[in-house]
Amino acid sequence: MCGLVGFFSPNNNKFNQEDQHRILTEMTTQITSRGPDDHGLWCDSEHGIALGFRRLSIQDLSQAGHQPMTSACGRYIMVFNGEIYNFQDLRQDLNQVEKITWRGHCDSEVILALVSRLGIEAALGKLSGMFAIALWDKQEKSLTLARDRMGEKPLYFGQESGTFFFTSEVKALYPHPDFSATINDGAVATYLRFAYVPDPLSIFKNISKLEPGHCVRIESSGQVINKSFWSPRDMFVHARSTPFQGSRDEAANELNDRLLSGIKQRIVADVPLGAFLSGGIDSSTVVALMKAVAPDRVRSFAIGFDNPRFDESPHAEAVAHHLNTEHTTFKMSERDCLDVIPDLQDVYDEPFADPSQVPTTLLCRLARQHVTVSMAGDGGDELFGGYGRYWDASAHWRKVHNLPAWRKALNKKILMGLSASPSRLARNVRKKFNRLHHDNAAQYYANHMSRWRVDEGLYPPERLSPNIYDDDLALNDDISLERALMHRDTQAYLPSNLLVKTDRASMSCGLEIRAPLLDHNLIEFIWSLPDAYTVDDHKKGILRDVLYRYVPQDIVDRPKQGFEPPLIDWLREPLKDWADDLLSADRIKNSPYYNAKVVMARWQDHRSGKRAWTYPLWTVLMLEAWLDKHQKRRG
Repeated sequence: MCGLVGFFSPNNNKFNQEDQHRILTEMTTQITSRGPDDHGLWCDSEHGIALGFRRLSIQDLSQAGHQPMTSACGRYIMVFNGEIYNFQDLRQDLNQVEKITWRGHCDSEVILALVSRLGIEAALGKLSGMFAIALWDKQEKSLTLARDRMGEKPLYFGQESGTFFFTSEVKALYPHPDFSATINDGAVATYLRFAYVPDPLSIFKNISKLEPGHCVRIESSGQVINKSFWSPRDMFVHARSTPFQGSRDEAANELNDRLLSGIKQRIVADVPLGAFLSGGIDSSTVVALMKAVAPDRVRSFAIGFDNPRFDESPHAEAVAHHLNTEHTTFKMSERDCLDVIPDLQDVYDEPFADPSQVPTTLLCRLARQHVTVSMAGDGGDELFGGYGRYWDASAHWRKVHNLPAWRKALNKKILMGLSASPSRLARNVRKKFNRLHHDNAAQYYANHMSRWRVDEGLYPPERLSPNIYDDDLALNDDISLERALMHRDTQAYLPSNLLVKTDRASMSCGLEIRAPLLDHNLIEFIWSLPDAYTVDDHKKGILRDVLYRYVPQDIVDRPKQGFEPPLIDWLREPLKDWADDLLSADRIKNSPYYNAKVVMARWQDHRSGKRAWTYPLWTVLMLEAWLDKHQKRRG
């Protein structure tokens, strides 16, 4: 687990070796927290390529794991962030074909050997894990970038002034003289809508996120070839058209075995390892199965709060006690949480407004004092129907989707006509009509997922940048609407929100997170399961069947509880002065990104206790705090 950064100027060696080295050093320094153990640089001024790396040593702690790493054949040079969980099997396969003298026992060396034998695209198809890869081909004078199938590891790329950039975090680009750091107004509007910047957008013009399951090749001519090596849509549609045919018990057995296999691969590390445990279904399943395969006693971590409304720690402690883990609960005061908020813009280098970023950042910092790797249950809600919104949205869409086209057009006209009005009547009309004008279920769900809807007058709808929410849902006769919405979340909400939250929070303190539920082979199997095995009771069906084999039902059966702080109270009390400053009329009245009058009206409502606008306001506050940090980074 590490951080990578670099740049490539095809046919334009505008920087000599000394300049390349200086610029690259400054860029890698921006992401030191992702790799505090080691760093490496490799530059070739003749061909305009520079690769930088920060290393968090997890496997093969020796210099044999140092990057940038050159292949044994000398053709390829690579920087790689992530973990390949099947690298030992791949290493054995390679040894059966040809006797290889290995320099160490890390996965990076196996990737290079596989690429040398098969080529990059074929090699990517064999990798199981999380990864972001930048590979320079000295023979072809080309650069290939690749990102894992589920988007666990970030990878940005783009071009300005004839230079291609690539990086794990966009803040690493600021030191490069060709990077303009020009904000993308469309990405800002899209952020305000969803509270995060969805793939493939980034907050900057000319810079994009490489989409999960994609690789991009940049030729020496400057030509860019972007292609998919694993399509979540194609895999989902195929899995739903060829469903698992066994009984529910047989499916639970298969799920149990696959989870055990994936966890067994993921507990391989040369450093201390633990697991996050909230006491919910996902994390409890991961910890329970860890205990079944781990050679040592499992270490588990939970965070508790003074406010019992937000405190899950007793549930986690009950599970930990049953499983006999070495459990640590970090009890947090309100002051502990508030002290994290000024640091958030260093952690999240794009605007990001998921309130659970606060406890997640705290938990990662505290766990890092004990371990270097932690397991997590990310992905369970999207794969097994953990969110009630799938049924709420589906039920309402089925009621309204057959409205006549003229009625939908009229409803939309009424909504947009009232979008700029702050009156209570206008708000009530918008609330009544905002779900009655969509042409398809994809548009409806995008509206359902919006923090600031397009009809609320905050931003011009035409400013929104195209993103994954614009794509049609994967629907056909074999796919229910609920499963299609779950799949949309695996394409959008999971990689662009949840995994961003986890990656940035953990890597800001040099902690690696591993998520067994995101194994692509496991996901393809889960997608093939009938609805009756997964989402029939709204309670993660078959995943509970597996968990009950290890933990009594009465310990883990409870209503779902969000991992969020009491923002509604904080914004009225301890954070009020901070928010007043960021949302002051003098500061935001001329904002180029949103309608300040709408924001100020809602802030006054919230401050007075008249009405709570917690999450929309947090979205604007995180943007304004990020803009402050952006100006400081630009110098």
